[in-house]
Amino acid sequence: MTTSTRGADKVPAVLVLEDGRIFRGRAYGAVGVTFGEAVFSTGMTGYQETLTDPSYHRQVVVMTAPHVGNTGVNDEDAESKRIWVAGYVVRDPARTPSNWRSRRSLDDELRGQGVVGISGVDTRALTRHLRERGAMRVGIFSGNALPDEGTMLAEVRQAPEMEGADLAAEVATKEAYVVPAIGEKKFTVAAVDLGIKGMTPHRMAERGIEVHVLPATATVEDVYAVAPDGVFFSNGPGDPATADHAVSVMRGVLERSTPLFGICFGNQILGRALGFGTYKLKYGHRGINQPVQDRTTGKVEVTAHNHGFAVDAPLDQASDTPYGRAEVSHVCLNDNVVEGLQLLDRPAFSVQYHPEAAAGPHDAAYLFDRFVSLMEGQRA
Repeated sequence: MTTSTRGADKVPAVLVLEDGRIFRGRAYGAVGVTFGEAVFSTGMTGYQETLTDPSYHRQVVVMTAPHVGNTGVNDEDAESKRIWVAGYVVRDPARTPSNWRSRRSLDDELRGQGVVGISGVDTRALTRHLRERGAMRVGIFSGNALPDEGTMLAEVRQAPEMEGADLAAEVATKEAYVVPAIGEKKFTVAAVDLGIKGMTPHRMAERGIEVHVLPATATVEDVYAVAPDGVFFSNGPGDPATADHAVSVMRGVLERSTPLFGICFGNQILGRALGFGTYKLKYGHRGINQPVQDRTTGKVEVTAHNHGFAVDAPLDQASDTPYGRAEVSHVCLNDNVVEGLQLLDRPAFSVQYHPEAAAGPHDAAYLFDRFVSLMEGQRA
């Protein structure tokens, strides 16, 4: 990625998809060149949390909401220490942010962190194209001396694909750290960081859990060195088919029957640990308005998603695994994609979405309480 930060709003920019479709607009954020996988997010708010979600590493995010940036950027809502998206695409950026918590504009934040974006494009047409053709590689080129279309397309097609990408270790913490319990400490949890969002250990801390966040390279011995009452596997980027180390660690946890909870990438890791396959979705689920049914209660939740891969498990029956029977506990009502798994003979479950609810909704917060109940049951 090459970037510049001067006068971006008046600089021409071009978005080039790997199938040859081209969109022209203006530079937004930094001026330069970037590549990634083109995906779209359907959230109408929460763009700051989206930008700083490590699961978006190496992805160029297209916002389907037409007007973006009107609440600016604050110092409280970031989910990590930096922006992780590879590029950003908006139709109508706010000219001036208006919110009492705002400290700077979204454009300034993108520019300051060197994130190449484009504005003034028809994001509705772009989203429809991605829904029909599927997520694909993309490049954003901006500057007063743009290459010709053939050169840009050739560069996009040389960029790495998301299938086969092993990215978790690139975004995870390098050193273990502790998020202390809020109030009385009730439990200790080892959280394997595959791209964890900051709100996730906070939600556990609110429930009296001391969270030891461990690198993606942590071993089974590292996990049990903190004497955990439960083990958590986080969200993260990349292809779960590459995550052999995380699968091995999770199997070690399952063998010990320690209460286990996984979200997003952690759900895919549990699927693999149980012997199920994973596959790439055509265009994925991204946004904060996805309907999911909890099959254990029949309740339908509006949920936050960010995933391009899914678990291939039977929806209509329990499956025998090396760790006992497993069943699909949650399902997406839009397309019947597996959204959760649970073991029936051991204390382990997972969901494909984000119950930490940053930036909302809060329908799935009960899943942290379900994790607490597993640890209570194990202790009893």
